[in-house]
Amino acid sequence: MKAYVVERWLKGPEELVLRKDAPVPTPAQLNKGEIIVDVKAIGLNFFDILMIQGKYQIKPPFPFIPGGEFSGVVVATHPSVKNCKPGDRVFGNGFSYAERIVVKSGAILPVPQNFSFEEAAGLFITYPTSYAALVLRAQLKKGAFSLSLSFGSWLDEVCLVHAAAGGVGIAAVQIAKVPIPLCNSSFPLAHCNHLTSCSPLLYPYPAQALGATVIATAGSADKLEVARRNGADHCINYRDKDWTQQVKNLTNGHGADVVYDPVGLIDESMKCTAWNGRILVVGFAKGTFEKVAMNRVLLKNISLVGVHWGAYVPNEPERIPEVWDGLFRMFANGTFRPVVYERVYDIAEIPEALDAIGTRKTYGKVVARVEDGKSKL
Repeated sequence: MKAYVVERWLKGPEELVLRKDAPVPTPAQLNKGEIIVDVKAIGLNFFDILMIQGKYQIKPPFPFIPGGEFSGVVVATHPSVKNCKPGDRVFGNGFSYAERIVVKSGAILPVPQNFSFEEAAGLFITYPTSYAALVLRAQLKKGAFSLSLSFGSWLDEVCLVHAAAGGVGIAAVQIAKVPIPLCNSSFPLAHCNHLTSCSPLLYPYPAQALGATVIATAGSADKLEVARRNGADHCINYRDKDWTQQVKNLTNGHGADVVYDPVGLIDESMKCTAWNGRILVVGFAKGTFEKVAMNRVLLKNISLVGVHWGAYVPNEPERIPEVWDGLFRMFANGTFRPVVYERVYDIAEIPEALDAIGTRKTYGKVVARVEDGKSKL
């Protein structure tokens, strides 16, 4: 079986080697709650690079298969598993850089109807991170009364999304723009073990829960165009020295009510954050941790809000169904689809794909296709 196997910390993706003799998982090896999936597509992330370098908060014991997201077809299940069966199309979370993997049945969900494997491969981490940030943590709202003539008498909350063409960034743009559809009784949350208590009727969001005014930032005209095509109302290049003033000008001096920051632009963003603004700390793509001017936090009544989606499992598992419920209703409504980078890589090209992510040459979700995921048990 083809798989990337890491046996020591690597300097970078260029040191990854695709093995062709990795052991193939078999049903006899399955423990309670486990399944085997033939991987069809792999979602690639910046943290994959950190993981193979030993710089990520999760440090698997050697040897390990890296990766975090996938989509594929279930080929075998432990007798204890009730939420899926062989032949089901699923996406999920697991060490995924291989043709065939073993994952927990609670770490998968059904591929949304009419989604390709490539589209589904990047759903499990990216979209719930952005949804939890905007809906649970920032409580982004549709609108509030304002006398601003440039925005009209009813002012949508303004959401400033940094790195808006990246994986989580483009998801944030899409989610912030669209209303959450009303409950859909066909939503298949019971597919997932830790979501079985969920019913869509438990979370009756109003149809206009979101629908904000979105200002997107990115570092090139091409990436700003990607954000614009996916719903951004205004686009600003954050390499411009006056980008914070541009935000103020666009909002008639109001500023951004919510700032979505996966980069590390918090200190600068506070210059254009509104009174009672919420700044979401999503990540540090710049590679450094900021020192923040806390006096601005006080003077503007700003809330600095951390977002760690992976930590909801041990800390607030009851909120997970709420997030997936809202997302699946958005997917079913057909308002938007995942944005997959224009080049879909082959599994053998993963080192090249990760290098493209690390050097910020990509947009949306970068995906690698697994052509040989049909080996028989």
